[in-house]
Amino acid sequence: MAVEEHISDLDEEVTERPALGDEERGDRLAQLQGLMDLMRPAVQADGGDLVLVSADVESGVVEVQLQGACSSCAISSATLQGGVERILKERLPWITEVTGGLTETIDPFESASLGQGAYVPRL
Repeated sequence: MAVEEHISDLDEEVTERPALGDEERGDRLAQLQGLMDLMRPAVQADGGDLVLVSADVESGVVEVQLQGACSSCAISSATLQGGVERILKERLPWITEVTGGLTETIDPFESASLGQGAYVPRL
């Protein structure tokens, strides 16, 4: 029984993290929002958008969403994983996980014309 109690005590020590103060939480959220604002123009240039859905600055889990033309793009998952997730984790070491999804609120044909990186007039 003593070994099991010791393992239980170790598990509690590992899972407990010091709580962040309000200032640190605010700093992390501001850093995240600033970095998202830097990335958005690249996504918007292709007719899409990148939105911060939620952020748990304590655990480091961030949820983002691709919208507009990016929602129907064939490489949207690569954009999320290879671009957004990589950049966020490299520049903000407290981020542990980036989850994301797509919004399908735009018509696929409209999305295709927006995603060509330039203005396409409607016929």
